[in-house]
Amino acid sequence: MWWNAENLFDTHDDPMVDDGEFTPAGKRQWTEKKLLLKRLRIARVFRAIKADREYGKYPDIVALAETENRQVFAGTLASLDGAGYAIDYRESPDPRGIDIGLAWNPATVKFTGSKPYTVRLEDGRGTRYVIAAGFRASGHQFTVVLNHWPSRSFDARWSEPNRIAAARVARRIADSLRTRDPRAEIIVMGDFNDHPADRSVWETLGSSLDRKAVQRSSGRLLYNCWNSTASPGSYFYKNHWERIDHMLVSAALLDGRGLSIDNRAFRVFSILEMFDRHGKGLYSTYKRGKFKGGYSDHLPLLLKISAAP
Repeated sequence: MWWNAENLFDTHDDPMVDDGEFTPAGKRQWTEKKLLLKRLRIARVFRAIKADREYGKYPDIVALAETENRQVFAGTLASLDGAGYAIDYRESPDPRGIDIGLAWNPATVKFTGSKPYTVRLEDGRGTRYVIAAGFRASGHQFTVVLNHWPSRSFDARWSEPNRIAAARVARRIADSLRTRDPRAEIIVMGDFNDHPADRSVWETLGSSLDRKAVQRSSGRLLYNCWNSTASPGSYFYKNHWERIDHMLVSAALLDGRGLSIDNRAFRVFSILEMFDRHGKGLYSTYKRGKFKGGYSDHLPLLLKISAAP
């Protein structure tokens, strides 16, 4: 599961990061009551996944973007009855202090370690790490590469070099894994803040919506799972759905051996309550700076992976 949970902050002012707006006295007037509501919303989505006939359980691996620290991330997942998640957390150099929280079910997958990779931006600002996390399931080793690329703030074209810089890091990780094992099973996922046709995604990262082209590419391409759904997107902005959250896999997950995905493996998950009262946009926590008390400004992505004996 990948989900940009939208500003999952605690209520305390951390002097090391720019989180002052998410305090009771800050611009957002972020209180314990609002945090509790946020956690209840997140838990509602997890329980809906568990209750869904297609899944019947909580996700085995979870990555949430826009989490402030390990404590608020762990506390949020702790409210899920019987989930039993273990956690790996890396504090990133992001100026606002938002990170990617990673959790997994130790009863179903084994965590083998993680490594954060720094993204160097031209202006020297800090941004979120790209994180490579190793796992083993049903005897198969695989790597999940987690991303939350720089935003499209001010102007998408002006900020594009920042996302290309992040894409280069993710691509180097995938290439390094494949150099050691040409059949490396890799899942690259995250909020890229770019669309499938944007240069950072299709050219720098090497993404393709053509499953057969990926299989023929000798590892050069990653398969973008957006090809497997009719969903218009996971993020609603200026009355349009956008596909800026992504899940991509290496060719080794397309050959039916080891770990594999079929044409129905990918899904943008939602429940009715996650949409606004008009049913056209998302019921987010904030909208135009005003507290709405909703779920998130993104929908979660799910990927169902099968393991051959």
